[in-house]
Amino acid sequence: EDKMSYNVTVKTIPERYAATVHAVIPRYEDEGTMWATLCGETAGMNLSPADPCLCAACFLDGEYKERDVEVEISKTVKGEYKDTEHVRFKTLPEVTVASCVFKGSYELINDVYAAVIEWINGNGYEFAGAMFNIYHVSPAETKDPNELVTEVCYPVRKK
Repeated sequence: EDKMSYNVTVKTIPERYAATVHAVIPRYEDEGTMWATLCGETAGMNLSPADPCLCAACFLDGEYKERDVEVEISKTVKGEYKDTEHVRFKTLPEVTVASCVFKGSYELINDVYAAVIEWINGNGYEFAGAMFNIYHVSPAETKDPNELVTEVCYPVRKK
């Protein structure tokens, strides 16, 4: 089977204010529990989504782990809100990333990670922070895995 070619671009994501949840979860697949916490604890707050509204998960371990994965999820919002038990509202700093948007199942994501890492190593950049995924079309919006749209982002700087 042909290896898909992935289009990697460097871009800057501006500073943004977000609702965040930071936790250690048993496995990557358990990320949904964090979104349930975020939605549940903010349900009565009438959060106003930012435009664009970026829902992201940042993987803080810096490498793949089988278990006990440290993750921070975020959803960008407008306005100012008070923290809840698990949800912290904060400004996330501007970040320059090597980014690749792909459409399809999360089963493809390791290929995308590999392609972006290869691009970074081959184009005079170095890693500059914990990678994150932005969920442009998430399982909350579609039941069809082929319709998912995910943006893989690795913070970088020029060597």
